[in-house]
Amino acid sequence: MMELTEAFWANWLVWMAAALILGILEVMVPGSIFLGFAIGAALTGLVLLLLGLIPAALTAPVIAVLFAALSFAAWVGLRQRFRMKGRDVKRIDDDIND
Repeated sequence: MMELTEAFWANWLVWMAAALILGILEVMVPGSIFLGFAIGAALTGLVLLLLGLIPAALTAPVIAVLFAALSFAAWVGLRQRFRMKGRDVKRIDDDIND
């Protein structure tokens, strides 16, 4: 049973389907929460597709760490790319009604 579970998570199509579902969820839910996870899942699927010739090294914990690292890198990249300039808190001392 454990081999079947590991084989399921090592399948690159599972990660691409997860990326698609997370991308759709990103559009439906307010905020940018799922986009980094969707990119991480897509990149994990690509890595599994490219490195699928070495299945012994691709155990479920290794794939989970890979997904976490790629999702974090995607989140940092998105944060750097779409950061708002001058995001400091505005301080208003004068009231419009004065």
